Amino acid sequence: MQNIQELESICKTCMKCELSKTRTNVVFGKGNIKAKILFIGEAPGKNEDIQGIPFVGAAGKELDKLLNKIGLSLDDAYIANILKCRPPENRNPNNEEIKLCTPYLIEQIKLINPEVICTLGNYSTKLILAKCNPDNMKSIEGITKLHGKSKIIVLDEKEVKVIPIYHPAAMLYNPKLRETMSIDFEKIKEEINCEKKNKKNF
Repeated sequence: MQNIQELESICKTCMKCELSKTRTNVVFGKGNIKAKILFIGEAPGKNEDIQGIPFVGAAGKELDKLLNKIGLSLDDAYIANILKCRPPENRNPNNEEIKLCTPYLIEQIKLINPEVICTLGNYSTKLILAKCNPDNMKSIEGITKLHGKSKIIVLDEKEVKVIPIYHPAAMLYNPKLRETMSIDFEKIKEEINCEKKNKKNF
């Protein structure tokens, strides 16, 4: 793949699974395509499907607040999802959908080339820690145990730091998680500062 724009064009014409029949828009990603930090969520919701942009609903506003608290914005990060199309009624992605959409995510990761990947929620965390192999997701622990704990993995022969955190939507259903997520985002800030010290071009 030559560039992110080419990949986005391919995604927008994708008809590989049944979600192509129910989507309003393909939701590819947003932010700085040269960012050193990449946030990966699960799948688009209703507002994202309508606008064709990830994290524009209530969860997106919460994510923006959390980013602002640690001095980041979309100028510093890129945001994408595993699935590029909304599952009906916001149901969980199924295994076939994840398998068919994962190659697009792998290409996004290669083209953006981040130093840090923040996984948002269970599905994203399991897929990335399984090194983008959907068949190995079941062997990965859940977000409740993994959130806030950074781990180095090798993707496409490159080391990348992964920081699992709860999906911002979780705070909307469980306000008690707000403090936990604030603490986890402070850890993200610490990890980024550490990377900056180690790599002058971060």
